[in-house]
Amino acid sequence: MEGSTVSTNGWKAYDGLVVKGCDPYRVFHSKNEFARGKSHVNGIEAFWSFAKRRLAKFNGLRGDVFLLHLKECEFRYNNRGKNLLRLLTKLVKQHKRC
Repeated sequence: MEGSTVSTNGWKAYDGLVVKGCDPYRVFHSKNEFARGKSHVNGIEAFWSFAKRRLAKFNGLRGDVFLLHLKECEFRYNNRGKNLLRLLTKLVKQHKRC
């Protein structure tokens, strides 16, 4: 994590990132700041909103399968607006073993 650049809001809990060697770009929603140059947290906030709504349908997940479900959320989020059936069919055909 040292040397990583992290975009965060101004929540105090993120102060420790500096101690860990990260270079945080911070935007302060409490000061009506929502972007500073290219730094913003809108994308990750939109993803987590999407993921929380999707995962809530399961009424909890076991720890050993959580990351798989989260990766599915990532795939669905990154391909939203696309025909998932067509996309998945294409992927299966590309990776089909004879």
